[in-house]
Amino acid sequence: MKITFLNLLILGLASFRLTRLIVFDKITEWIRTPFFDEIEEEDENGVIEIYYLPKKKGLKKFFGELLSCYWCTGIWASVIVVVSFYLFPFYSTPIIVILAVAGLASFFETIVQQLLEK
Repeated sequence: MKITFLNLLILGLASFRLTRLIVFDKITEWIRTPFFDEIEEEDENGVIEIYYLPKKKGLKKFFGELLSCYWCTGIWASVIVVVSFYLFPFYSTPIIVILAVAGLASFFETIVQQLLEK
């Protein structure tokens, strides 16, 4: 199995974006919701902050802890991306490229936001 630098870059960006999609994005909140308890706290300024804590026991606790750790979820997202790339390249390549482009775009967006703040 030979992997080029370009393949590594594309797979890395796709894994990065898939991880962010699973752990942080609003669109996938429905996946995370069953595994977390929502805690609301009001700060001294009256602003309500919402915290998500993993469930207390069983499989929901396991998946809640997994989904609250982007390093942990990133490993599994990488496994999904790489295995699908090698086992089902015809079907997975377009999805992987889309995720990689979105991952690269998020880097550009972060840079632009940093430049606009200065």
